[in-house]
Amino acid sequence: MASPTPTTPAPTPTPTKTKAKGPNVSGCYTRDDGEIFTYGDGLPGVITGDGEIGVVISYENNGNVCTWRPLSDRLVAAGYRVLLYARKFDASPEDTALAMARRLAKKGAERVFFAGGSIGATTAVPAATKFGERAAGVIALSGAIDAEDAAELTVPLLQIGTENDGYGGADDLQAAHDAATRAPDRQIHVIQGESVHASELFRGSYGGEVIDRIVAFMDRHRG
Repeated sequence: MASPTPTTPAPTPTPTKTKAKGPNVSGCYTRDDGEIFTYGDGLPGVITGDGEIGVVISYENNGNVCTWRPLSDRLVAAGYRVLLYARKFDASPEDTALAMARRLAKKGAERVFFAGGSIGATTAVPAATKFGERAAGVIALSGAIDAEDAAELTVPLLQIGTENDGYGGADDLQAAHDAATRAPDRQIHVIQGESVHASELFRGSYGGEVIDRIVAFMDRHRG
């Protein structure tokens, strides 16, 4: 009896990325993720999660809300209410972050963390100061925080960056750390020998450690 002719398995279809339909933020947050809103001249944002402690995320010039999703998803799983928004680059990033924090407060957030990358990290500090006693802390990735702004900060500050980054590298982080003498807790984590910037930190081999460090810091200071 002849052996059956072997057959070649059908190739596995390559997954295709479908474009988000309906209201969305940068194609990666939809109504399935939370409340989609618009502000300013119709720019979109999203509030995801339902915790009593809020987080405003302000991304870097070359980023978008999608590059911050690894952190956002982890924070939502940890019980935080997270707001991300598409940025208008001719508007004041500090004032916009402050307005987003106020939006979260109106939605029921008792306290708000300010998190950001690069310019979003740099301006998170004065925004948190202006927000007052309802500010819970600042998480700054690759920020070059002005020493005068850092000196005014009275909430916990976590800075994370890479040694050789041209903006928000080790020297910038240390200068802000030295100036932030009124912060009740100030921490620096510098990844040696690297020049990775802002949300790119989530995609490296150390991405899990970076996110773990952020969540642990926020859990410690959520009140």
